Amino acid sequence: QVQLTESGGGLVQAGGSLRLSCANSRRAFRLYALAWFRQTPGKEREFVGVRLDDTTECADSVKGRFTISRDNAKNTLLLQMNSLKPEDTGMYYCAASGISYTDHNTYYTRGAYDHWGHGTQVTVSS
Repeated sequence: QVQLTESGGGLVQAGGSLRLSCANSRRAFRLYALAWFRQTPGKEREFVGVRLDDTTECADSVKGRFTISRDNAKNTLLLQMNSLKPEDTGMYYCAASGISYTDHNTYYTRGAYDHWGHGTQVTVSS
């Protein structure tokens, strides 16, 4: 069973930076995608970015500000968030997919993921 644990959230002023980490404690499973989603109360969980093999893709709302990378030695997915805005506030979730989809656009949707962490809260003050 894949076990994902997020960390690194907190309170930061607008324009600041945070780095989130997602540790995967189980290496035995083949994972086709690792992603970040975020959610605020009353809204649906939205796609932030995904890492597929050696490529990454981020949502337009965070492109140029957020960067996804992977520390293979630590089996950890990272989300570097710069130039944070109040609208970036939310609970950030790490997700992993053990399912191979031919259409990679599928990985931009919540339904593609069968493993989720419990989330880490990010709050950006104005």
